[in-house]
Amino acid sequence: MTYLVNDPKQFAADSLRGMAAAFPAYMQPVHGGVARATTSPEGQVSIVVGGGSGHYPAFAGWVGPGMAHGAVCGNIFASPSASQVTSVVRASDNGGGTVLLFGNYAGDCLHFGAAADELRSDGIDTRIVTISDDIASNTPDHHDDRRGIAGDLFVVKVACAAAAEGQNINDVERVAHRANDRSRSLGVAFTGCTLPGAEAPLFTVPDGTYAVGLGIHGEPGISSHPMGTAAEIAQLLTQRVLAEEPRRGVNGYSGRVVVLVNGLGATKYEELFVLYSTVSELLAQQDLSVVDAVVGEQVTSLDMAGASLSILFLDEELERLWKAPADSPAFKAGAVPPAERRQVKFDEVADVIRVGSPESAAQARRALRFIEVLADVSTAKEDELGRLDSVAGDGDHGQGMVLGATAALEAATRAVAAGSGMRELFSRAGAAWAEGAGGTSGAAWGTAIGAFGKCLSDDEAASASDLGRAGVIAARAFESVGSARPGDKTMVDATHPFADVLERRLEDGVGLPRAWKEAADTAVNAAASTADLVARKGRARTHGNASVGHPDPGAVSFSVLMEGIADELSAGGR
Repeated sequence: MTYLVNDPKQFAADSLRGMAAAFPAYMQPVHGGVARATTSPEGQVSIVVGGGSGHYPAFAGWVGPGMAHGAVCGNIFASPSASQVTSVVRASDNGGGTVLLFGNYAGDCLHFGAAADELRSDGIDTRIVTISDDIASNTPDHHDDRRGIAGDLFVVKVACAAAAEGQNINDVERVAHRANDRSRSLGVAFTGCTLPGAEAPLFTVPDGTYAVGLGIHGEPGISSHPMGTAAEIAQLLTQRVLAEEPRRGVNGYSGRVVVLVNGLGATKYEELFVLYSTVSELLAQQDLSVVDAVVGEQVTSLDMAGASLSILFLDEELERLWKAPADSPAFKAGAVPPAERRQVKFDEVADVIRVGSPESAAQARRALRFIEVLADVSTAKEDELGRLDSVAGDGDHGQGMVLGATAALEAATRAVAAGSGMRELFSRAGAAWAEGAGGTSGAAWGTAIGAFGKCLSDDEAASASDLGRAGVIAARAFESVGSARPGDKTMVDATHPFADVLERRLEDGVGLPRAWKEAADTAVNAAASTADLVARKGRARTHGNASVGHPDPGAVSFSVLMEGIADELSAGGR
């Protein structure tokens, strides 16, 4: 568990602030993460890495000369928001375009993808390379749709070296893809990890066993095995990773490799060296030449006890880039020439809240109560949602809902105090939810709340029919985020029937409170029915039938929040 905590909800922010204070020669804090503290040549491609916090030294620990130009840091195990990504990219831009590197997770793909679209529209050439080295998370023919775990280090190091050489953005993107194609990883867990402030781990590993195929966001392994010796575990990891070794003599590969034995947070370095001693012998038996070995913590999972093995299968170009000088807090190679310090400066743009008409502003003051309800219900259900999410996910859904809802409430309170109308109120609440929560759920709720606001006006008060129509559109907006459809065991299994019933009952002439209550009841039943489904999307997908018998946490959270809104409407809160 985590012992040194102030406010658990602020743990990631507090940790990042301390990291930046500890390494001022490498990084400086910016909104959403950190940017390099030293200058880079004009026109150099910038490499921005990122993802959820809880994996130190990934990702901020890799910022420095020869390594990344910036790192975007989300909440614990949650992707950063699009606004955080755009902020770090702008702070790291050298005029040569930016390559975004992150693990292949739905929330990261959504937020980094949205940021890339915005940056391109502003003239910054932005490319995306998702990292997918985890062999446990999909089949070899779907390598690009696997998760990114410790192999992140290989892709980041190679891409950063290409940028430091002065390669153009097309070539940097190319070598990043090539490094990802040549990277394979597999991990084992001996214990689960515990979120800051929590009393119990996200999952447990039975005594006398270990789990294979864990995820770095606290996902349990996909298979359980009787505890063996370090040599036996090394043999399992090595055999499975080498099962996907490229053919030697093809495409420049001749049996030369880089090896990473990675600690997951609570495994002693001495243990990792014991593991590597057997790994190195097994590789030698296969006539593989180890060009370089990294043994230590590079991509952790809070306090998880466990280790992973990653191998980068080299060609001449990848080997040259791997050996290139680099200097960051967590990874160093060769000697990097000293660089001048710089201070990131941003143009100050006033964040002006648009004032609504007296009628719309008065309604916004009353509507603030509904955002309070979202925050109150999320807080009350946090532990329950976290437990549901830990069955086959990463256990942070409850925390994410609280972070998103409270951020939305803070933004909405400021907007109302400034006299905002209804459109401005929900626009700001949606944006704040997306940034506060991050992850797929944060993106979905932010989009839906923003869609609700776009149906309204700052110039006049909304009618009950206006609000009902906005509710239908907002509920349907959840399906626009990602590719989930009914039956995939996601929140869409609750949002879709909710929208259908709300729309139909409003068309029947039923009043908004009753129509919303019937739609909410339908969502509750639909969420409960997801217990019978096998997950086809999200992190639970990799764990097969593990979630059967348990409802989807996203569907449950949507349904209970809609129940809260229904109760408030029935009480005359509109």
